[in-house]
Order: sequence, then structure tokens, then C-alpha cells
Amino acid sequence: MDLLELRDQLDVIDARIVELYEKRMEICGQVAAYKIETGKKVFDKQRETEKLAKVKSLTHTELNSQGIEELFEQIMSMSRKLQYKILAERGSIGKLPFIGVDKLETDKARVVFQGAEGAYSQAAMMQYFGNEVNSFHVDTFREAMSAIDEGSADFAVLPIENSTAGIVNEIYDLLQEYENYIVGEQIIRIEHCLLGVPGAKLSDIRTVYSHPQSLMQSSRFLANYDWQQISMQNNAFAAQKVAEEGLKTQAAIAGEHAGKVYGLEVLQKGINHSGTNSTRFIIVTNQKIFQKDAKKISICFEVPHESGSLYHMLSHFIYNNLNMTKIESRPMEGRNWEYRFFVDFEGNLADSAVKNALRGLRDEARNMKILGNY
Repeated sequence: MDLLELRDQLDVIDARIVELYEKRMEICGQVAAYKIETGKKVFDKQRETEKLAKVKSLTHTELNSQGIEELFEQIMSMSRKLQYKILAERGSIGKLPFIGVDKLETDKARVVFQGAEGAYSQAAMMQYFGNEVNSFHVDTFREAMSAIDEGSADFAVLPIENSTAGIVNEIYDLLQEYENYIVGEQIIRIEHCLLGVPGAKLSDIRTVYSHPQSLMQSSRFLANYDWQQISMQNNAFAAQKVAEEGLKTQAAIAGEHAGKVYGLEVLQKGINHSGTNSTRFIIVTNQKIFQKDAKKISICFEVPHESGSLYHMLSHFIYNNLNMTKIESRPMEGRNWEYRFFVDFEGNLADSAVKNALRGLRDEARNMKILGNY
């Protein structure tokens, strides 16, 4: 046979496959109706495992066995997604435990941020809540999460990602650990300044204090000087130290806001070598709420430690036409080489497509948690 004849035969087979696929999906719709009436779950892991073993046994080569397994994994995945869609259309998915609000109640809110007065977190807080916000600060991210968890603060402002340094790992872990939820975000431009006591000059400086990331981000500027570099817990603490000790030989790398708070002078502005350096801060509360005009959703989930498991989870976004904007992974404590995944995607918890995707993820993933809609 020539190539055209072979292709003609494949076309006939493909048409038959399409016909059988549509017939199969029609029956899957009937299965969904039965499950609605009986309250059975869509995802039946044992049934799917048995089905894969059976269809693989019908093949005659190892290569075909592997191919059939991949094919039927996809077919059964599409079947589940159809069933979730039918459940959503018939109102059988149930309500998500989040309440939509027109706006956040921030007028009399008490807000906590991590770091000292003058920290970038404070600047982000003031941009989001206003300069007259009722606030206090703590030393660690955990203390900030505990403050809203126990009710001593209504909101916390926490850095979650820097455009050059990447994610703040501890924040991701704390979001999974605490029953606190993201309700907003604030992005601020990071412009590091070299701050000294009044009257100090560049030629006076011998020692520079700052957070390790800020020292790294300003390394090109610092390379021009033979200064001792000392790491601090954060930039605001560095500025506070220089101000309290009052030595002209000491300087801090921090934001201009910190300089104003501690009465320091800007010796050099914009010393970080990236002009587009920005940090994204999240606004967190202990209430399961979201603004009705929210457009981004953050979730986390665990997957079985087996081939294709993450792919199947992410297919829920594809099937429901949801745009995934970010994915991160964090190792799971006490479980070597297993990971928890954090995903951001566009949508609102009131959207039917979002509800459909989250129902599928919740049924098929391990410990799926909605971190917030904002």
C-alpha cells in the first residue's frame, strides 16, 4: 500500500474512535445522573485502577499496553470532568465555605506587619490601608500569622514574592499551616538607599548593615567600596541600629521610608542594580471572605507520589478554561521527595468554571486548600 491508502485507513479508524468516544461520554452523563441521585462520589480510585488493568490486559505488546494505559487515563479524566460539570449545572456541588463581600471592613481594622518601623512591609501596609492605619509590628512572620489567628489583629501584611529574589518560602508554609486567608495584595517598587546619620558622607562609611538579600541586590554598588557588610534580620532593624548608635562610620541599606522614620539621611539613592525590583505583599485575615470583584485565586494541594499525578491535577484548569498564572512547590516535612504545590489562577469563587475545577481538584488531590480569592 502507498502512504495515501494507509492514511485513508487511519481516517476510517479515527472516525470510529470519535464515534465511540462520543457514545462513551453520553453514557458517562447518565453515570453522573445516577451519582447525583445516589450521592456517590465522581472519583473512584479503585474502579479506575481495575479498569486500567483490564484494558491493558487486552493488548498484545508492552508498548501497546503502555499506550492504552495513557489513553484510558485521559479518557477517564475527561469523563470525570464531564461529571463534575453536570453536577455543577444541577447544583449538586455545594457551596464553597467562603462569603462574598462588597468591600473589606478596614476603617477600624488593626493591622500587623513583620519587622520594625520603617520596614517595606509597613510601607506596603500604608499604601493599602492608608497612613492613619491602626497598626503594630512583630519580629517574625509566624508571630504575624498568630496575631490574626488569635484575633489580636484583623489583618496581616506579609511579603510573599520578590521579582528578583523569588518567593518567601516561609510564607507559603505558614499559609498552609494556619487557617488564615488572602484577601488582597499590594505590590511596591523596591528602591534601596544607603542611609547614614546626619552629616555622614560616603567617605566616612566603614560598615554597612542590611538584610542578606538587600546586600546581594546592591552588590554592584558595594563592590566599589571596601566596606564590611553585616547581615541583619531585615532592613528596618539595620536602619534602627545605625540611628541608635549614631556613628558616621556606619550605614544601612533600606528604603527611603525607613530613613524618614529613624531620622537618617540618604547618602546614595537607588543602589540596587535592578531598576524593576518589586515585592508583592499579601493581605491576610482569619475570615473566609472574598471581595465580589476578586480576580485571582490561590490554592495549595498535595498529589500522590506517582507518575502523571500533577498533570491530572493541572488538567482541571485546562478543561475549565482557567488561566493558571503561577505554580510553586514546597517539600513536605517528614516525607522525602514529596511536595506540596501552590497555584495561582485567574477567577472568582462565584464562577461556575472555578467551582467545577475546585470540586475536581478537591476530590482527586490530597488536602486541597483554598488560600484566598483577591
